[in-house]
Amino acid sequence: MTEAQAIFELVEAGLGSPTADESFDRFARLAMRQLGVPTAAVSLVLADEQVYPGAHGLPEDIQASRRMPLTHSFCQHVTNDREPLVVPDTRKDSRVWDNPAIPDFGVLAYAGFPILDQRGRVVGTLCAMDDEPHDWTESDLATLADLTAACTSELRLRIAHERATRMQNLAIQATRRNRLLLMLSEAFADATSVQDVGETLAYVASSAIGARYAGLAVVDPSRKSLTYTSMDHLEPGLAPSYRYARIDDQDRIVSFVARTQEALFFRDQAEVLAAFPSVSDAIDDTVGSRALLPVVSGTSLLAVVFLAWEQGKVADDESLSRAGLAGFVAHALERVRLLEERRDAATTLQAAMLTELPDIPHLELASTYSPATLTDQVGGDWYDAVVHDEDASVLMIGDVTGHDMRAAAEMGQLRSMLRTFAWSHDESPSALLRLLDRANSGLALHASGTAVVARLDRRGDFFDLSWSNAGHPPPLVLRSDGSVEMLDARPDMMLGFVPNAPRSDHLTHLGPGDTLLLYTDGLIERRGVAQSTRLAGLAQALVSLRHGSTLALPNALVQRLVGSDQRDDIAVLAVRVRAAVDSHPTPACPTRVSRSVEHTTAAISPTRRWVDDILESCGISRDQRRTIMLLASETLTNAVQHAVGPLEAIVEVSNALVRVGVRDGSPDEPTLHDPAPHETGGRGVQFLDRFADRWFVEHRAADGPGKTVWFELARDDAPSPERVGGSR
Repeated sequence: MTEAQAIFELVEAGLGSPTADESFDRFARLAMRQLGVPTAAVSLVLADEQVYPGAHGLPEDIQASRRMPLTHSFCQHVTNDREPLVVPDTRKDSRVWDNPAIPDFGVLAYAGFPILDQRGRVVGTLCAMDDEPHDWTESDLATLADLTAACTSELRLRIAHERATRMQNLAIQATRRNRLLLMLSEAFADATSVQDVGETLAYVASSAIGARYAGLAVVDPSRKSLTYTSMDHLEPGLAPSYRYARIDDQDRIVSFVARTQEALFFRDQAEVLAAFPSVSDAIDDTVGSRALLPVVSGTSLLAVVFLAWEQGKVADDESLSRAGLAGFVAHALERVRLLEERRDAATTLQAAMLTELPDIPHLELASTYSPATLTDQVGGDWYDAVVHDEDASVLMIGDVTGHDMRAAAEMGQLRSMLRTFAWSHDESPSALLRLLDRANSGLALHASGTAVVARLDRRGDFFDLSWSNAGHPPPLVLRSDGSVEMLDARPDMMLGFVPNAPRSDHLTHLGPGDTLLLYTDGLIERRGVAQSTRLAGLAQALVSLRHGSTLALPNALVQRLVGSDQRDDIAVLAVRVRAAVDSHPTPACPTRVSRSVEHTTAAISPTRRWVDDILESCGISRDQRRTIMLLASETLTNAVQHAVGPLEAIVEVSNALVRVGVRDGSPDEPTLHDPAPHETGGRGVQFLDRFADRWFVEHRAADGPGKTVWFELARDDAPSPERVGGSR
């Protein structure tokens, strides 16, 4: 049976009563639809009954009352055994064949997975039931397990939220005793990080208690040491090493307080030295009274508060309010921890719904999903890419209205439906959006939001880009010449309002080096700033980052335009058309291409990208390209830093061998040596010697001084790799 403490926490969180809950009803609907069964429920097993916060398809009286006696419960087996119960035919399974629910309600098949609370205790199940025998497939059980994991996260978040709310209410009630404690409560209420708690402590210590210096030393995860959040507000003259203290350090006062969990108060410097004579070198003569307060939650130490007053000032007990201050710091740190747990759980749920981008020939894809940093809610932003066939692919990005678990669930369903349509229907982007809108209405999902669907059809080295926009911010194209084209054709209506709304397609072309950028509105959202100005800022940032890596572009844009003050979720999808060779290597004719390189460090990244494109178009695997990119980067860097121009990059690919060279105007050869640990350079040739099958220098003969530094690797997909000797 469910443990008594776990039942108490369910009741405290409002989950112990037989009441329908919208979130858990949604999980029941999802289970019923995905498994194709007539009945599904989220049940919580209490001491004398089980309740159904989420249910669909139960008998009418049970569906209305949301409760059932344990005599009819299959779920109690799951809570007792702490493992799933899967029964294809309840009449033939000795564990349940005498359950009255079989004749009374016609439950002939059952599959239930355990729902765990935040301490790992089984408190209920997400179950699917059928009125006829049901052979549960591996896919059925995997789907039910995934939904149960999400249901567990929702229950844990709910309990954690209620616990945080109770803690905050207790804190607020305590502060009403006097104006000082109210001020403390208001000051710490907005803290969303440990750093915020430390800064708030410094503020209230100065404004409410009159302390000149204040610090917060937080217990490290190892629970073996303490770290001050900042040295800015500690007494002057302390060495940087003072920020850290081992709890077993016998010479540190803060370590003593951490070990004993006893508050210490010194009225002057003499009292400090009398108790801890070894700290004489670390205290300042201008400081008078000092206080160190343990911050405790239950029996666990969270931190130690340090307070100090200027010489001649002594705080009385009322103004110091030691117990109250430490208590508020404890509540703030606990709230921060719960907020971080909620944020992590929400982000994990969101990230789990975003699949890995596919490999698409002749295209380089990069993406990011960045959750809001100033909220603990999950958003509805998403992106996706589907390969339709060898020369056609579909890219998608969207934003479902809302910032809660419902938005995340709706996002997952919309994205999955559109992904399925894109793969199974060879249709235009507008047709795919119409299918999605009709399914959204016909299946009673009724989600609303915006989206862009773009289709890329390859035509030789170029791609035809067709797209349809359902109320979403316009896509941008960074052309290979550095210009930016805004695909700002008038958008159609948002999703979720008129299922048969007319939708239109638009067409442009992408050539080698062009980059398509899809994004959600969080990337450009600025209060009080016109959209045209915001889009111009995005275009400017895109141009400034054009020489960098495509893989780094989405995150770089988020950092450049939003930074740490992120108030909305952001999804970004970038797609670059790779450079390609005119002919692929054959046994009789290897592919050889070259490119001039500017004699600047800024030219290294685009040249590396060009080398990667050539290798990709010649069929070199991603893993081997990583090694070649490392060696090419080192060779290019060596030429830029130590040789003279002109520079040229050369790539040769045969059926068995990859050769990359960098030509420069200097006769001096690179040398292999062993740099000291403190030296920042000298390791490039070591990389060549370690990872290349062979490297060598080819000097020019008749056209003046200069050389080409080559490295070679046998192709990892060659039938009989021809290793070409040792390195030079």
